[in-house]
Amino acid sequence: MKNNKFTHIFILVLTLVLSSCADEILDKEPIEGFTEAAFYDSPEEFNQAANTLYKSLNTPRNTGNSEMLDHGSDLHANTFSNPYGQGSVAIPVNDNAYWRSSYFAIRDANILLTKATEYKDDYSEISQYVAAAKFFRATQYFELLQRYGGVPITNEVLDLDSEAVFAPRNSRYEVVNVILSDLTDAIPDLPSQNNISSADQGKITTEAAKAFKASVLLYEATWEKYVGTTTDGDGESAGAGSAGAADNFTAYLNEAIKLNREVINSGAFKLWNYNNEPDMRNRSNYYLFNLEGPESNPLGLDKSSNKEFILFTTFDITLGTINTSQNSVGRANPSRKMMDMFLSSDGLPIAQSPLFQGYVSPQDEYQNRDYRMESYFRHINSNEIPVDGQFTLDGIVETSGGSPYRNNKFVSTGYLQTVQDPTDGHNWPILRLATVYLNLAESLYELNGSITDSELNETINLTKARAGLPALTNVIATTANLDVLEEIRRERAIELFAENSRYNDLKRWGIAEQELNKSILGPVVEGTDYEGNSSLYNSAGYPEGEEAVETGAGLLKAVVLNPASGRNFQRSNYVWPIPTREITQNSNILQNPDY
Repeated sequence: MKNNKFTHIFILVLTLVLSSCADEILDKEPIEGFTEAAFYDSPEEFNQAANTLYKSLNTPRNTGNSEMLDHGSDLHANTFSNPYGQGSVAIPVNDNAYWRSSYFAIRDANILLTKATEYKDDYSEISQYVAAAKFFRATQYFELLQRYGGVPITNEVLDLDSEAVFAPRNSRYEVVNVILSDLTDAIPDLPSQNNISSADQGKITTEAAKAFKASVLLYEATWEKYVGTTTDGDGESAGAGSAGAADNFTAYLNEAIKLNREVINSGAFKLWNYNNEPDMRNRSNYYLFNLEGPESNPLGLDKSSNKEFILFTTFDITLGTINTSQNSVGRANPSRKMMDMFLSSDGLPIAQSPLFQGYVSPQDEYQNRDYRMESYFRHINSNEIPVDGQFTLDGIVETSGGSPYRNNKFVSTGYLQTVQDPTDGHNWPILRLATVYLNLAESLYELNGSITDSELNETINLTKARAGLPALTNVIATTANLDVLEEIRRERAIELFAENSRYNDLKRWGIAEQELNKSILGPVVEGTDYEGNSSLYNSAGYPEGEEAVETGAGLLKAVVLNPASGRNFQRSNYVWPIPTREITQNSNILQNPDY
């Protein structure tokens, strides 16, 4: 009965199911007999234990992960797959997919770290694996921080009689300190990407830890600026409180800038850009995310050609695959807002560009646009830009959300359709060089209130160039009346579409209520081939009708996929509710405010 009171119930046996990048398990004794007492006798065993932690990285293979691919955000047409963006947040009884899975991984890391203090031989033999454990512990606390705010810190192996089992929540600021401390400790003892073997590709490197730490610093600096303590609660009746809150904005951003530049200057990474090859047809931003074997792209390139991914999970068609049902084309199809975000090829918003062709026929809006628009969203059957009659508005159904646009990012075609089991084998990026460019640009602007042309050239103008767009300069921004910070954020939204960034970005910028409570709209109907054409447009299938919205061609009506009247995202939704089981088992844990 005593066990039922505990906040965290953890297994004492390490499950040695290694990720595809792991070394082979030594044949010391049967897996069923592996316990802490019989383990951690050699560097090889520390390596094996560290390898088990890779499975905790957030990927589409993690079950129950409704936030994967930013499902249900303002950029997605399909709101059925995740009601969170509508402000529909139920208090769960259990939360094994989020709360407990993170704490299981934290315990695994804590076991390794505890055993490292008992290691009798040369500590340098295991320092890399200790660093990996600290890195993974930091990633799990960051997952918890982004979802719940402050959480209990358990940086020891809890036993049944440990006082920490009944510990209250630490504040978000205390959790951030633990994350940053672990990453600081990990960075010097991890190998450089420049020095790891091809067999170890996908292992954590010092550059990955630096890039991850820079992301944490930017996240918390902007949260401090735009959200502050508004979601903390008082720590006495609700929430985790604000203990340890301090003005870290400038220090965090300065360090983020330093770390991002160190990653860039390492020379270990390069944007995957083959748009100069005619056969690529300017679709580097498509093939990058579907890169498997040489038959997966027109140039015959394999995964070894990808020097852009910094922190990623390795998947392989034989050893470990992503479930294609979680990467389905319908769950990440774009909203009207997403489609209109893409700039024209002259670098101007479509409402300002003479190159924009309007919406009369499906192919019109694709003309003279950012290459990523065509790379991400094409006709799923022909794999080409949709043309007259190919897009029909059939009504709101769960498989599409009511929009004919289909997502192609992370949806493999070609090579994987030729194998017997056509499940995705491409790697999953968590941080890549493009992310570092975006993080650096935002950090520079937030710190200084401006950004120079040379800084734009070393950051977002590189990702824009791959997308076929001219460089952004301060003169162009002034002439076109563009807000440079908003353009940095626009570039982030487009480049990182469906990469688990959107919700956290909207929240840390303090604008989630503003953006998520607007109607989610689909294709423009007014003045197009759809209008009055029952063979192309089943108006009865859209019970919310149409809504006028500012588009690239002025105020026009588009189909309503999810009306603003049904959306109620609030500041309290910036953090999730604590599962009731955790509160029942530990009365010192307080629920987040307004739940």
